[in-house]
Amino acid sequence: MSDVITKLIMLLGIASFDVVLYILLRRSFPALKTRPWRYFRWGYLLVSLVVLACFSFLDWVFMDISLEGTRSIIALIITTQSVKLFAFIFVLLDNLIRLGQNLFKRLVMHKTAADLQKEKGGISRKQFLLRAALMAGSVPLLTRGFNIINLAYDYQVRRVKVKLPNLPKAFQGIRIAQISDIHSGSFDKNSAIKGGVELLLQERPDMVFFTGDLVNRRSDEINKYFEVFKLVTAPLGVYSVLGNHDYGDYGSWPSAQAKQQNFQDMLWAHKELGWDLLRNENRMINVDGESLAVLGVENWGIKRFSKYGKIEPAYRGTEEAATRLLLSHDPSHWEAKVLDYPDIDITFSGHTHGFQFGVEAGNFRWSPSQYIYKQWAGLYQKGSQHIYVNRGYGFVGIPGRIGINPEITVVELVS
Repeated sequence: MSDVITKLIMLLGIASFDVVLYILLRRSFPALKTRPWRYFRWGYLLVSLVVLACFSFLDWVFMDISLEGTRSIIALIITTQSVKLFAFIFVLLDNLIRLGQNLFKRLVMHKTAADLQKEKGGISRKQFLLRAALMAGSVPLLTRGFNIINLAYDYQVRRVKVKLPNLPKAFQGIRIAQISDIHSGSFDKNSAIKGGVELLLQERPDMVFFTGDLVNRRSDEINKYFEVFKLVTAPLGVYSVLGNHDYGDYGSWPSAQAKQQNFQDMLWAHKELGWDLLRNENRMINVDGESLAVLGVENWGIKRFSKYGKIEPAYRGTEEAATRLLLSHDPSHWEAKVLDYPDIDITFSGHTHGFQFGVEAGNFRWSPSQYIYKQWAGLYQKGSQHIYVNRGYGFVGIPGRIGINPEITVVELVS
């Protein structure tokens, strides 16, 4: 499905929701049908059109979250849609209750349609209290909606054990911490970011993998966070790859030379952090005479995303390794290319953020992300090969998360 069709479906869904909500409001509040309330109708229409216009420019909005004007647009969308959502819940419950009351009167009390029509008019004290109670009950939910930005820094450590039959004894129980999608251009709480790094270090990993998207648009977004992320170290090294946001492809540059300089600054940033950036290459990790290969490729994604990644040069030279671990930012790369290399044991990816929205309760998981990516969060397996998709450390676009917490993954490998 093309990006244009996807956006049109989104806009149609939002417009349909607005129409249904307005109809329900008119049914719950008959005064909206009268002439004095025409200003509400025009105001409702105007707000809906503004939100639709904002959604039409989501690509621009999502990339420029660090700009103050963009934050205002995002705040407008979140606030407006949160209010509408809880208003929808309220009026839907109200209409269902009234439908139930009418059915009871007709089926049990045997009242006719004419009798029910005569009872219409101003709402009774009982009805007023009921609606007031429903509205009051929605306030805590609405407050929660306004505070979703706080979840952006509510880091969750997820521990996963993966069995690899060919894992050398020297690496039995090796613990790999993974973070992904830092998106430093979106941050505004330095202490909270440092708290996430401290959580990672408390796990005492043997290696750390960073699977791309250090910034949103410009390499200098990471500059003020060097001291925080320099703390990320591990005995066997910190290895990283580039994500689709790291090439400057979403920026506006005065010249090709400026874009190239931005990319050189990105390469320097990884060196400054002390992270070993893998650009379609590998590193052999040797312990007690046994070897494990860490492969890293540049970004490769479906549809409009860049395809700089090349597995062949990254794979070359690892033939003697018993186990191969691959870092590849976009999980769509796994089925498209990686599965053609059956001795790549596990791939580490990110990119999806779990859409920063979803539900995870026990074994039940749902997010709009699953309609775009088959592997969108957590561990997946096909045959003897595995992929782990990290839900992301940072955020982009909407400055918060609902149901999908930022993640620090600790993968323990056992034979």
